[in-house]
Amino acid sequence: MSEIVIKHIDHLEEEIKQYNYLNLGPTHPATHGIFQNVLKMDGEIIVEAEPTIGYIHRAFEKLAENRPFNQVTTITDRLNYCSSPINNIGWHQTVEKLLNIEVPKRVDYMRIVIMELARISDHIICNSVVAVDTGALTGFLYIFQWREKIYEIYEQICGARLTTNIGRIGGFERDFNDDIIKRIEEFLTEFPLVLKEFEKMVLRNRIFMDRTINTGAISGDRALEYSFTGPNLRAAGVDYDVRVMTPYASYQDFEFMIPVGTNGDAYDRFCVREEEMWESLSIIKQAIQKMPKGDFYADVPAFYLPPKEDVYNTMEGLIWHFKIVMGEVDVPKGQVYHSVEGGNGELGFYLVSDGGRQPYRLHFRRPCFIYYQAYPEMIRGSMLSDAIITLSSLNVIAGELDA
Repeated sequence: MSEIVIKHIDHLEEEIKQYNYLNLGPTHPATHGIFQNVLKMDGEIIVEAEPTIGYIHRAFEKLAENRPFNQVTTITDRLNYCSSPINNIGWHQTVEKLLNIEVPKRVDYMRIVIMELARISDHIICNSVVAVDTGALTGFLYIFQWREKIYEIYEQICGARLTTNIGRIGGFERDFNDDIIKRIEEFLTEFPLVLKEFEKMVLRNRIFMDRTINTGAISGDRALEYSFTGPNLRAAGVDYDVRVMTPYASYQDFEFMIPVGTNGDAYDRFCVREEEMWESLSIIKQAIQKMPKGDFYADVPAFYLPPKEDVYNTMEGLIWHFKIVMGEVDVPKGQVYHSVEGGNGELGFYLVSDGGRQPYRLHFRRPCFIYYQAYPEMIRGSMLSDAIITLSSLNVIAGELDA
């Protein structure tokens, strides 16, 4: 049979071959959020994937352009709601950078405690869900109790739990009291034992390893081309961390390691997040031990809300509260960019001010939005069940993705 005839037969077989199309989402339980992926399937193998972004787009950036600076905090809550205090504090620091406000050292250390608790909370969700998607439900139910304890600490500090609206431009509404410190110290004592048990259950479990090793792998170079940051980049072997590269909130005062993987697969992403929880515990312990004395807010009465007792009992306090809340205090013109190490990577705020009462332009750099672009490439050629694990290990948060 001639070569021309063989090629013709192969072409006919390609035309005859049919594929199935599967909607993974937007409300499928395995997606852990409002995502849609239209998958072209050859049996159980994914040939192509086309993600749809924007199902819960709420125009956060446009909303922020119509709010006074201090009221933007509640918008940042709803980006990555698994670690909303990091979003809140990142925004406050961005405004402080624009206003050239220097906060007391105590504020920095308090912020670090809260941000690292939020990082642990974020990683508890991601890693326990990865375990669930490989069939290990027990660990999820067990370790989730300690995320609840973090919420109780938030509640003690600010009165909220999930969308915290924690802190203020210039510092905090109130200082850490003895009860808060006691709760944090109890967490530092109890949680390591639980984390060890969780790791003992899954980290060297044969089923877990078989399901996650070489699943959804991406190289360091390719991850950088997509602009990955955070645990997903470090799992691919690139040791970039905003806390070290461009320190903020006095992170330069603390000793901690940056966990780095090698293969960039689901297993490495899991391991990196596990190690980051241990490092976060160490950072919190250092911050509590070295907590400086001093004020819990900066001396900037034009931007820091006065105490409630002043607002309720003095005319001056009421006037200043009104002026700040309604955005009647002048701000300088200019543009700044500030980023923090969020639960999923570099969370950046690009703020443009025209001197008005609200941002002229505000852009959120959401790490989820950036690395989700690589998802079709990461699952191409894999099985459907592996695509679920890849999505879980990336920790895509719908609120951050579709801002």
